[in-house]
Amino acid sequence: MMATKKTRPATIDEYIAAAPKEAQKKLREMLTCIRIAAPDATEGLKWGMPAFSHRRILVTFAAYKHHIGFYPTPSAVKAFAKDLAKFKTSDAAIQFPVEDPLPLDLVRKITEFRVRESLAEDKKWRT
Repeated sequence: MMATKKTRPATIDEYIAAAPKEAQKKLREMLTCIRIAAPDATEGLKWGMPAFSHRRILVTFAAYKHHIGFYPTPSAVKAFAKDLAKFKTSDAAIQFPVEDPLPLDLVRKITEFRVRESLAEDKKWRT
């Protein structure tokens, strides 16, 4: 008998519903926070993760067993390096431990930074 392949989520809500129980509340908090910070962004899934775009991807996030991954691009990670010092980061990613409260104020500020950055990039290319 062939094993059935797990279906990939088609929406952010499906993604959150399929995430580990302990991460779902935090994912909903992230979603609400990003929606407030980027009200005009288009929501969808990119690389199987919840993503917010405005002409280009602003931020994405994902659930893992021990952390929530937040991916606001290298420019944002660099711009907020001091605020992110206590978190595990790479050039384009931030890890928020599942057992700790999410730094929603920081998530909002980083998302707003990405919105401003996106709008500034748009202006650069206008004639």
